[in-house]
Amino acid sequence: MKFSDILNHFKQGKSTARSHMKNLVEMAAVDGNFSSVEFSLLRTIARRNGISDSQLEEIRKNPSDIAFEVPNDDKIRFEQLFDLVHMMAVDESIHQEERKLSHLYAIKFGYKREIAAELVETIYQNITHQQSLEETRMRVSMLLR
Repeated sequence: MKFSDILNHFKQGKSTARSHMKNLVEMAAVDGNFSSVEFSLLRTIARRNGISDSQLEEIRKNPSDIAFEVPNDDKIRFEQLFDLVHMMAVDESIHQEERKLSHLYAIKFGYKREIAAELVETIYQNITHQQSLEETRMRVSMLLR
């Protein structure tokens, strides 16, 4: 792999992470109540993705500056959907708009429209039963066949 390929891969990863943060901000705010528990989860996910607090604040202030981006990697795409459903569920109050948005993200990420609701519900149930990302991935793999 050439250095330019590595650099492009890094840049794509960073822009995908920024897009993911934008999506999470949108999910947290869609019900009109951006709670402290949602913000705490957002900061945790930002750190995991190499996004600083100042970068996160910039994304929150100017979300329209960030383009929506679907990760090329299936594993990362699932992790991002998992995070979005986690954001929907973290305040233990699921608003109908959050559910609609999570279904929309599943479809935008390339999952079949016919299974989007079931996929989101399966992820949600695993999160509420404190199942890990990997346990959830294994459970939904049957659904994705």
